[in-house]
Amino acid sequence: MTFFNPSAPLLCRKQNVLELPDVPGVWRFHWQIGNVTLFSSFYTQLDQACIVWGVISAVIFVTAQFVPVSWMTQAVWWSALSVIGTVGMVALTPSWLKQELGWVVYSWIILMLLGVVITDLSIFLGWGEVLSNLCPLWLGLIGVGYLCTGVGMRSRTLILTALVHLLSIWVLPYFGSWQFLATGVITGGTVLLLAEFQWDSFGSCGNK
Repeated sequence: MTFFNPSAPLLCRKQNVLELPDVPGVWRFHWQIGNVTLFSSFYTQLDQACIVWGVISAVIFVTAQFVPVSWMTQAVWWSALSVIGTVGMVALTPSWLKQELGWVVYSWIILMLLGVVITDLSIFLGWGEVLSNLCPLWLGLIGVGYLCTGVGMRSRTLILTALVHLLSIWVLPYFGSWQFLATGVITGGTVLLLAEFQWDSFGSCGNK
């Protein structure tokens, strides 16, 4: 038995929400007018954690790019949002803590809190070198988090997502003064994409 399932697609459409068995904690959406389906999908608690982090990432980096607020004020906001996201992640994935994936959750907690501490210290203590590299810092931390998750869930999709984040560090300089926006699109966009599709964790795509 291979570690990954090479026959499973990296991403696939979720099953029909109307055929989904009753699972506690799952959000279900089926909007239909007559015979026309406007939107139909479902979001597991893991998907919900992805959505929470996607929104938080977008808010943090778009605010840093466009809103003329002092760095110290932003540090307070970022710290609060990151703590909320971390607590939400733990609350939405309680089964992971009881299983062999608990180390993945703890890895994310450590990485996010480490990022918050380094970011806040660089702002309040005036670490110019760190301040000028906040986007690469967060792309690196999130990339390591995806790498841990990909190994824990045996997912090629998440390993690829980790590589996208890590390789983006070398692309960032080409965005010039738009690095915060680019980071927000990368971090927020990928996690929202993961929430919308089913990926190949344990070969689950296509029920393989």
